[in-house]
Amino acid sequence: MSADENRNEKVDEELKAEERAGEPIAENQEGETSAAEEDADSMEARVQELQEQVLRSQAEMQNVRRRAEIDVEKARKFALERFVKELLPVADSLEKAVESTENQQSSDEVVTSIREGVEMTLDLFMKSLAKFNVQPLNPVGEPFDPQMHEAMSMVSAPDAEPNSVVAVMQKGYTLNERLVRPAMVMVAKAEDAPKIDEQA
Repeated sequence: MSADENRNEKVDEELKAEERAGEPIAENQEGETSAAEEDADSMEARVQELQEQVLRSQAEMQNVRRRAEIDVEKARKFALERFVKELLPVADSLEKAVESTENQQSSDEVVTSIREGVEMTLDLFMKSLAKFNVQPLNPVGEPFDPQMHEAMSMVSAPDAEPNSVVAVMQKGYTLNERLVRPAMVMVAKAEDAPKIDEQA
């Protein structure tokens, strides 16, 4: 064999060896590629799952924050409710004092000055309550509302609409439009209404 043929054989052998060596490498690369693709897919799925968890957590935190803000607002608005309930008998007493002296003509200057003082005190007291959104309910002539009024009795009142408030025995009050105390009222009954057996 000549040197050229020898060289050609060596080159052929080297090429064949490279091909043989390259085949398993290619198969190995394909296996590694498919494993890498599976890892990438599972990682993407995990990332997406974690993103969804983060979004859910953020939404939950916003809901908690909103609820807390609403609770704080309610606490701020209605913190005075018990205090107001304790003050309402004072307003009732002052109103009764003014009403008791209203129709009486007195020549006594002391009684007149006391009445004026009580009226001024009542007016100042009601203005102070109004500053904190405490409003009186005096529903004379309005339709009876069981959510705001407490019916003490039903009376015949030909001049009034049936189921309307004829008289207020005790004013009701609201705090920020929430009922603190219902108004105690007398309600007009319809003249042709059937009689109810109250003894039953």
